[in-house]
Order: sequence, then C-alpha cells, then structure tokens
Amino acid sequence: MQKLVVIGAGMASGRMLEHLLDAAPDAFEVTLFNAEPRGNYNRIMLSPVLSGEKTFEEIVTHDDAWYAANSVITRFGESVTAIDTARKIVSSEKGEIPYDKLVIATGSAPFIIPLPGHDLPGVVAYRDLEDTNAMIEASARPGAHAVIIGGGLLGLEAAAGLRLRGMEVTVLHISGHLMERQLDETAGYLLQKDLEKRGIRVITRANTKSIEGSGQVERVLLDDGTELKADIVCMAAGIRPAVALGHAAGLDMGRAIKVDAQMRTSDPDIFAVGECVEFSGNLFGLVAPLYDQAKVLAKTLVDEDDTFVVRELSTKLKVTGCDLFSAGDFAEGPTREDIVFRDPARGIYKRLVIEEDRLIGAVMYGDTADSNWFFGLIKDGTDVEEMRETLIFGPAFQGGGGAAADPLAAVAALPADAEICGCNGVCKGDILKAVEGGAHSLETVRAQTKASASCGTCAGLVEQVLAVSLGDSFEMPSAKPICACCDLTHEDVRVLIKTKELKSQPAVWQELGWKTPNGCHICRPAVNFYLLADWPLEYRDDPQSRLVNERNHANIQKDGTYSVMPRMWGGMTTPDELIAIAEAARKYDAAVKVTGGQRIDLLGVKKEDLPAIWADLNDAGMVSGHAYTKGLRTVKTCVGSDWCRFGTQDSTGLGIKLEKRLWGSWTPHKVKLGVSGCPRNCAEATCKDVGIICVDSGYQVGVAGAAGMDVKETERLVDVASEEEAIEWTVAFVQLYREHAKYLDRPYKWVAKVGLDWVKDVLADESRRKSLVERFDLSQTVYQKDPWAERAAPAEARKFQPLADFTQEAAE
Repeated sequence: MQKLVVIGAGMASGRMLEHLLDAAPDAFEVTLFNAEPRGNYNRIMLSPVLSGEKTFEEIVTHDDAWYAANSVITRFGESVTAIDTARKIVSSEKGEIPYDKLVIATGSAPFIIPLPGHDLPGVVAYRDLEDTNAMIEASARPGAHAVIIGGGLLGLEAAAGLRLRGMEVTVLHISGHLMERQLDETAGYLLQKDLEKRGIRVITRANTKSIEGSGQVERVLLDDGTELKADIVCMAAGIRPAVALGHAAGLDMGRAIKVDAQMRTSDPDIFAVGECVEFSGNLFGLVAPLYDQAKVLAKTLVDEDDTFVVRELSTKLKVTGCDLFSAGDFAEGPTREDIVFRDPARGIYKRLVIEEDRLIGAVMYGDTADSNWFFGLIKDGTDVEEMRETLIFGPAFQGGGGAAADPLAAVAALPADAEICGCNGVCKGDILKAVEGGAHSLETVRAQTKASASCGTCAGLVEQVLAVSLGDSFEMPSAKPICACCDLTHEDVRVLIKTKELKSQPAVWQELGWKTPNGCHICRPAVNFYLLADWPLEYRDDPQSRLVNERNHANIQKDGTYSVMPRMWGGMTTPDELIAIAEAARKYDAAVKVTGGQRIDLLGVKKEDLPAIWADLNDAGMVSGHAYTKGLRTVKTCVGSDWCRFGTQDSTGLGIKLEKRLWGSWTPHKVKLGVSGCPRNCAEATCKDVGIICVDSGYQVGVAGAAGMDVKETERLVDVASEEEAIEWTVAFVQLYREHAKYLDRPYKWVAKVGLDWVKDVLADESRRKSLVERFDLSQTVYQKDPWAERAAPAEARKFQPLADFTQEAAE
C-alpha cells in the first residue's frame, strides 16, 4: 500500500480525501498533518460561530470518529518543517515520515499590516478558531469596542458577528467603498448604509497610522488624527498563500506553488491543492474552485483522467440582512453598456454590464433572487440580444425556449451544492434530501431545512426545486395576472411602470404587451392608480378608469340613488354645518344617518341633484368626505385631554391635523385612521389602518389593523414623543403603502406580504422617511382638491342630468 502524506487539514484537502476514500479506500495509507490542534471544519461558518448563532461542534466537517473509521493517521497540532524531495521524506518537530505521494494543502495566511503596535496582545486576524475565540472573549467585556481593519468579505463578517455579540464596532477601509473588488460604488454605498443602520460604524478612505496600548491594545490612530477606542483589533486586510514549504523544497513557484491541470507540481510525486496553488497565473480564495481542485486531485491520485478548469466566479453575501451578489467584470469601458435598475425605497440596485451582446458582469444589491440565472448567462457566454429589453427583470420575463423561458430547466441544471437559501445556508441537495424524506410542500421543507424561513425571498426558488423533484404531483403556486388582458401580476406592472418610465396608459398597453386595445374595467383602475402614484406631476388622473362611485364622487345605493357624506375633520362639526346639513337633507329629501366614522351621511340623493347638494354644502364651507374613494376616509377621534379627565394628549387636535394633511390622497384601497386620547381607546384606534394611542410619554403609532370581513389588531410601528413625529411617521407610512402595495390591498394585507420589519427598517431611516413625506406632499399639490367644488360648476354639473333632459335641452 502506498504512503500518502497530506500537509494541511483544511476544506480543500478534506474534500479531496472524501473523494479519494470513496473511490479507492484501500489505495493509500494516509497520514494527515495539521498545524492547528484539530481536523477539518467549515471555515466559512466561523462567522455564525463568532455571532453566537452556531457552536464550533456544529461546523466540524470531519471529527475524530470519521478519521478513525477511514484509517487516517492524524498528526494534529504538529507542523511540518521541511520536505526532502530526494529522499521523499517530510520532517516535523517530532520526526520524519516517508511518502510515496505528497499533497501540500497549507492554504493561506492572513496579511498582517506591519503598523506600529501590530504585535500587541489583542490584535488578531480572522482565520481560524483561535482568532474567533479571542474575539468572542473580548466581546464579553461590558461596553467593549472592536476595530476591524479591512472592509472586504472577512472584515464585514467579523464586524457583523461582533456587533451581534453586543460590541461597538468600527470598520476601517482604505478604499472609497466597501468590497471594491466585488462591488461597484453604488452597491458599496448601499452596503455601507445598511451596515450603519445596524449599528456598525464604517470609515472609508481610512489610513491607519498606528495601534497603541500599554501591554494590550487600547486604541487605533488614523492619519487624520482620529482616535478609536479598541479592546480588540481584527486585521482583515487580505490573505497570502502559505508557500514556504514548497519554496524551500525547490518546487516551481510563482505567487504560489505552480500546478498543472491535474494539480501536480514540478515534482511528479508532489501535488498541491487549495489556496496555496497557482494555476495558469490564477490564485484561488473562494471555496468553489478549491472543491473542483479536490475532485481533480483525487482522480489524479488513482490514475484517472480529469482536468481542472478555471471557472467564472461569483460572490454572494448576506451580512445582517444585506443581500448582495456580484459576478464577472463590471468595470466601465467604451464598448460596454450598462442596464441599471434602482428602487431606492426598498434599497434594491441591479446593474448588468453587456459587451458584444454578451452579459459579462452583474452586480445586485437587495434582491438577488435571480443571481444564479444571471451567473449562468455570464459563464455560458449566452447571446442576450433578443432578451435585451427585459434582461434586467430576470428569467420570468424571457420568451423563447431553453432555461430563460422555463425557470424549472435552470433549477434542474443546478448542482446539489448550489445555494438556494442564503439566510440559512441551505443548498439544493439539502432540499432534495428533505423531499426524499417526505417533505412535499414549501411548509414542510421550511420546517425541516429552514429554507425560506428568514427573509422569504427564496420561497419561489424552493418551490421550483420541489416542482423539479416531484414533477406533476407538485402543484406549482402561480401568481395571478391582473386580468385576462395581460400575463403580468400587479407587482410586475408596478415594477415595469417605474423601470421603463411609462407615464401614460397607452404606453403601458403598448410596452407591456396588453392583449386588448385599452384594457378593461378590472385592469384600468389599477393601472390608473399606479401611474398617478408613481408620476404625480407627469400623469393626469383618468376619470373613465375609475369605478362608478369614484366617477360620480358619491356612493351609489341599491335603488340607484346616491349617498353624500361631507367631511367632518376629526369628527368635529359646528352648528352652522349642522344647519346646512339639515337644510340639504330637507331640500333633497335625503335620509340622515350618523356613521361609525363620526360623520353624517345623506342617503337617497338623485344623481341629477348631486351637483346642487354639493354646491349647497360647499357654501357652508364643507368638502367631500371621500366616502366613496380608494383613499383617506375618516380619522376617528375621542375628545382627548381638552375634555376627558382620562385624556393624556389632544387626540382631537391631532386627528384634525392628520385628516387635513392626508385627505384627497389616492391610495390602493380605502384608509381609515383613529386617534385615542388614552389607552381606554374610545376611538377604536387599534383596529384601524393607522391607529394612534396617546399616552403620557407621547404617541404609540400602530398600523395594519382591520375591522371589516377580517378583524385584526394593529401592530406597533413606533413610539414617538411629539405630534410632529406622529404625523411624519403616519404620512411616510401612507406614502410607502401608496408606492408599493397592490391595488385593492388594504394596508394589513400589504404589511403581511412585505413584513412589518421591512416597513420599520425603511421608516426608521430618517432620510428615507423624510423622502417619503416629500413625495407624498408633492402628490398632494396635484390631488388634494375638492371634487365636489369642481363638479358643482355649471359646465360639469350638466353631465349629471338624466340623458333625456340633457338631450331635450340640447335640442332647444
């Protein structure tokens, strides 16, 4: 039996041994050296160990039992000091070991910047378990501070883990934006913004001058004089191939140990694998090519043919909820063109780089659901000319044949180790094993694997894996199109109107492939709303695209008459208004009903009398209550602190301010508000679309309540101290709902889809919140007007006359 000596028990050599022992378990007597006092573990998963989400035992790949079961002789905690190629001997501090075949898998070593103080206790790298444990120990100190030098992948993972441990964390990065090798400036900016929202301070263009402390690291000084407190400093400035053994052994060297396509070095009996190798001028730091090398080397050792090929690589990262993906070459060039999609409200950015009808680079932030498909286009050099116009929207929007037209074909082609759920590290193989074990629905797969259990964006991909695995026995959920006029969902149409800058109904019909000339009674109201919500200055509301109540600005009743309901700000009225209402009721023979929203409804008004009753109510200073609209209906209030002995704040005054700010705003569905002056909740604020409870310390703002066919309590959005803040948060929430909700979804249905956490995250960002308020106010400059006053004018009033009368008048 030949003797195989392996130097290094990392992920590359571990995968090589798995392949080798599966193919030829009795071919070699294997001796495995490792400088660390342990065997193979998943270094990629050190981040969740650092954050406390996993234990070290959970990331061990090969334990002592595995090595024993496979007769691998382990020499852990023992460094190899020399290789004698002539005698075919490796030496360690404990003696010599002969070999017939030798594998060098020494990996890489962290680059420690030689700053003054870099050798102080408390300065660590982020490479192994010892580094991780040192950072965990430092995080246990109350109020501890960490400084991370390096804003690349490792540095950000360290920062995220330490922040989750409760440390105050600062990231120093010498470049202008984070992860500059993988991201362009926009994506780097979004990443920084998200990290800062999570309490991680980021300083770019940071030149570190020195690390200081008395016997222990205490602070970091920058060239500009900035001083940062530090209980631990993590150097994450890069790695270098660990090649000293190969160099001393006289192997051919470049920047690392040179190997051929069979992973053989310049010595025919010595092989190398992993981060310590150089192949065709390339170095390797990601796990995918290392596993490719491991597979090739295992075959080479048993005299089977295989060839290592450098593949296109991608980067996918999820740090504290930040989704990003990059692949290929995204540098600018004179022969290249960019396709860019931005959704600032949701923090989504996508950029595709095309050259000679080929996709050569992609950067995505915030939404990476289609990243595998885009990566496939880059790897395969696919001609994208025919899908150029819809390429940015992913595989679901492509026509023709192949994987672009059939997403299941692309999913079927994914390897078992392809990552499906980035939040929980679930690969396709994990899902397939769950399916084999009887998990035949999204819910059961989620329960067994946690795939789609976090942010949920991979749910569709999980369902596609189920469809591929189960075939016709799995019924693929499908999003319904708006109507029979098109194949697009409400969400699709909203996205396309924004990204293609469609600012008229004809543009939508033409550019989005409507099957009918001008839509129908189902899709026209929805498209009309989406256009006026997205383009308030450019688009003008189309009355013919509205439902009958909104066209006539009153609620039609079962006998063909209408109800008229003037607005009463916050449920308040005056004697003069009551007199005007009473006189109008008598004049137009209307029934009088006090509503649940603290208003008075005049029922039984004939259509031809609508302009006249509107004019009478306008003369009394009253405007439309919009009781018929997909917009603000009422703001219900209690008497509050002005009158009630239990009232803590002026709930009536706040309700009036909110109603005067919000009335006239078109929304996806009706919106009702309530403001209660104390927790006794007389205004029933806890079952409204937005409900505010006044307390001694200020205002508790809740959202997403319901009291119709569904009954649901509001969910707490925020607690604020002042009326101004309560109004700002309410207006921003309404605008966020206007910009993102499906037409005819009430706020509680919309919040259930996007998640309250996302809503909170958006509105907690002060700049985004104020931007939402600004966009709402801009829309109000166009649409906050009284339709009754406009239609009471003689020219408009004529349109409400019965057809026979109108015809007779015209003939005269």
